[in-house]
Amino acid sequence: MTITTLPDARWLHAIAAAAFLAASLPQAALNAQGLESPETVDRIIGSQVSEEQARTTAEIGKVSSAIDRTRENISTVRKTSKLDKVDIVLLTDAARSEGGPPPVIENKVRQHRDDVAELRKEIEANALLFNAIDSRRIAAQDVLAVAFDDPGKIVIYAAAKPSD
Repeated sequence: MTITTLPDARWLHAIAAAAFLAASLPQAALNAQGLESPETVDRIIGSQVSEEQARTTAEIGKVSSAIDRTRENISTVRKTSKLDKVDIVLLTDAARSEGGPPPVIENKVRQHRDDVAELRKEIEANALLFNAIDSRRIAAQDVLAVAFDDPGKIVIYAAAKPSD
């Protein structure tokens, strides 16, 4: 019995190269698809995603109420797999670059700190919602609250500025 190591080494290199190519193809497909066009985003997420900018003072009642309902909304986020519409409300004056949320909202977030942290984790774990905010370059950490006002629709309130 003769042992040759040179041909075996070539096979190992060939297998490693093939494995590397196979592993990088899905990533290449994702990069090629991109999330730049609204139509692509809607197709990937399966829901219409809209974004609006607002001042926190104009939305303070809605945001406060949504923060108060965070505990009950966590389970709804966890169960959500299809929505007709995702509305993202960017509270531009509450962004970190602007000093963060005003004291009223900051205190609400602090009161519900554990629930807000859990909500953010659930959003990150939910493919639909994560891709919706990610398509607008919003970090889950910037989400203050969500509201399910109408069936099939979610409003996500985020302390963020629009991506350029």
